[in-house]
Amino acid sequence: MASRILLEMKDLEYDKVWADSLGNVIGVIRGTQGGPPVMLNCHMDVVAEGDHGAWEYPPFDAELAGGCLHGRGSMDIKGQLALQTHAAASLREEAPGDVIVAHTVFEERGGWGMEYLLGNKEVEPAAVIIGEATAGDITTGHRGRAEVEIVLRGRAGHASAPERARNALDLVPGVLRALEDLAARQDEDPVLGQASLVPTGIDILPESRNVVPDEAVVVVDWRVLPGSTDEGLLLQVEESLSRFIPEVPGGMGLEVRMAKETQTAYTGHSEVRDLYTPGFLMEADDPVIVAAAEAVGRRSGKGAAAVRPWTFATDGGWSQGVFGVPTLGFAPGEERFAHTNRERLDVEEARWAFSRHPGLIMAVQRSLA
Repeated sequence: MASRILLEMKDLEYDKVWADSLGNVIGVIRGTQGGPPVMLNCHMDVVAEGDHGAWEYPPFDAELAGGCLHGRGSMDIKGQLALQTHAAASLREEAPGDVIVAHTVFEERGGWGMEYLLGNKEVEPAAVIIGEATAGDITTGHRGRAEVEIVLRGRAGHASAPERARNALDLVPGVLRALEDLAARQDEDPVLGQASLVPTGIDILPESRNVVPDEAVVVVDWRVLPGSTDEGLLLQVEESLSRFIPEVPGGMGLEVRMAKETQTAYTGHSEVRDLYTPGFLMEADDPVIVAAAEAVGRRSGKGAAAVRPWTFATDGGWSQGVFGVPTLGFAPGEERFAHTNRERLDVEEARWAFSRHPGLIMAVQRSLA
């Protein structure tokens, strides 16, 4: 994927094209007047496709049917990636500032690519336009995502003699009650809505069904508001657990931790990563947002584009939420098709969105000047 993008950027005669050591692909179209640089961003990774037989159209055939491009990555986010790559090239000798295009790795697993790109100052944009689906609206932020693990430990034993073991699953009912209680007490933002959390899985060790498990890990998906921290989230879980499991039985243990995984980029770079994507929110009356909405307009009807947040998380949590770079979203596509076996991109909507990109980019640059 990275090689294909690099080749396309070179064929489009970008002024500078390279991949960083993590594998992010970056290209630059030089501006004409030294204006503020704007960065367009999509990600190169996709989520797993699941059962191929459950798809209406094969997930990797890129089939055009009913006016839509179908398949995994069509809308999240390869279609928009191609759109941004070509839109930037169309601004050669027109944009007042540099147009940076950066397509990142690991967005679907916590956003390591964007964090690495901006943290190392590989590029220093004055604003970022994210290509995640917005159905032509201007999006201003989203809740973040944290993955928390509640680890329950006991003593394994043969299922024929459970009295000799300490079943880690015995603590699960208390954990679920504590999580239900905590979910009902989450803070709310007037724009982003309420933070939400839900248990999404229980991993058991050993996995044999004739063994009393000595470890059970309850996995929690937590959609958090901007400003949340690992420490604050863990403290909330621990306090709620203490009310429903005031004393851990002897011979058993309980630990709350942020989920981590070892991530290895295609370049070979490897690191143990926290699966946390920050949230962010731009004000609707921010000059960048106002300029973007006016430049884009509406596909049908007159007036500025609608302004709203996304429901899902994006790399904007890093660009704006952590690094403070003004960030917005604009792209074709409906969020409801993301991560489903019905994923699709409306071709006519994509053509319209492509036509709006040059004006959008230059309007954002002018708003920052």
